[in-house]
Amino acid sequence: MLTLYTAPGSCSRASHIALEESGLAFEARLVDFAQGDQRRPEFLAINPKGRVPALVTDQGVLTESPAILAYIAALAPQGLLAPVEPFALARMQAFNLYLASTVHVAHAHGRRASRWSDDAAAQASMAAKVAQNMRDCFTLIEADLARNGDSDWVMGDAYSVADPYLFTFTGWLEGDGVDVAEFPYVRAHYDRMGRRPAVVRALQAEQTRAA
Repeated sequence: MLTLYTAPGSCSRASHIALEESGLAFEARLVDFAQGDQRRPEFLAINPKGRVPALVTDQGVLTESPAILAYIAALAPQGLLAPVEPFALARMQAFNLYLASTVHVAHAHGRRASRWSDDAAAQASMAAKVAQNMRDCFTLIEADLARNGDSDWVMGDAYSVADPYLFTFTGWLEGDGVDVAEFPYVRAHYDRMGRRPAVVRALQAEQTRAA
């Protein structure tokens, strides 16, 4: 059985939702950042990076959201969580990697600026830029969704693991000082995702384990 190490509200939420969608047997284990669980030897033995998500499989441990999402989709092909056609698959991966490499970094400059500088003024400057950087990122994402027209999902008519990943990042906008209402297509996607049973189950599990 798969074991997902996750933290409420973190990027690992996407993997949790994808597992709920997949029908695969799994267990979700909470890593409590407030209690410093990510720095404890027991967790570092699983993921020396000290971050989530980490997915324990019978072949070893996988880390990094795009890799885990792609693995879940491949492990449960009946769930149709990723395109089969090579170019469409590459497009999905490009979207997920943009979230991981650009949007997540822009967000982290607010709460994790110490990763990039020890200077307090530099950290404050990075934090002050977060809202604009996130707004710029989501302007591009909004345009992508708009090109899909009336389609419901990131890849168009077909739901994929890109959708829970975008849902997770959209949930960060308010805390980053950005009103999601600026992006009607993104907002509609977020609301649509929030009604999916798998999303409801994942969010309820986060709340239960965090209580």
